[in-house]
Amino acid sequence: MKADICDSVIIVAGGQGLRAGGELPKQFQKIGGMPMLMHTMLAFHSYNPHMKMVVVLPEGFQTYWGALCESHYFTIQHTLVEGGDTRFHSVKNGLEHIANEGFVAVHDAARPFASTALITRCFTAAKMYRAGVIPVINESNSVRQVTVGGSVIVDRTKLRLVQTPQVFPAAIIKRAYTTSFDPAFTDDASVVERAGNPIMLVEGEQNNFKITTPFDWIVAESWHESCIKTIG
Repeated sequence: MKADICDSVIIVAGGQGLRAGGELPKQFQKIGGMPMLMHTMLAFHSYNPHMKMVVVLPEGFQTYWGALCESHYFTIQHTLVEGGDTRFHSVKNGLEHIANEGFVAVHDAARPFASTALITRCFTAAKMYRAGVIPVINESNSVRQVTVGGSVIVDRTKLRLVQTPQVFPAAIIKRAYTTSFDPAFTDDASVVERAGNPIMLVEGEQNNFKITTPFDWIVAESWHESCIKTIG
């Protein structure tokens, strides 16, 4: 299915990202000379330049972000929203600016390398099944579950690692987010599933990793450089 004007995305950049290191929240730190958040926004703009884009920022950083956009000549149209106390509240704030019609993706700003193919795959499946869709990848490590008596091995072939963008019919996710916050909500799919809605899985991508630690920045710079060389 083709991208359309009813597509929208909420890019969650409302946290401080302290584990990643640096004096600034990680979404403003640079990869290849450009703030990470801009890379993330460009990924969705490449998928659909007409989609509505809502960016959730930490309290007090909207003016700083505006200055960054000006200095980098960054002109992608977007709506700024202030983040909440948790990711749940940040997404909830963003959903207030999304229409009930169409489909909406929720994506971590700290995943700047989502490909057009991945975004297309998520939106296409959501539109086909009229359900929530999340990208996942296989777990390649051995995994153990901690128990009262020690630990037990877990069959990793039955495990999947969850990524974003997570895409939903807008009306369904907006209705799901009328519930109260629960610490058990680890992502948007858990909120939508709690409300009684099915969740579909699609294939994710290894390069769609989340930048969380200082080591992740090294990987991100290396991946960005390899992409530039490939294009060049």
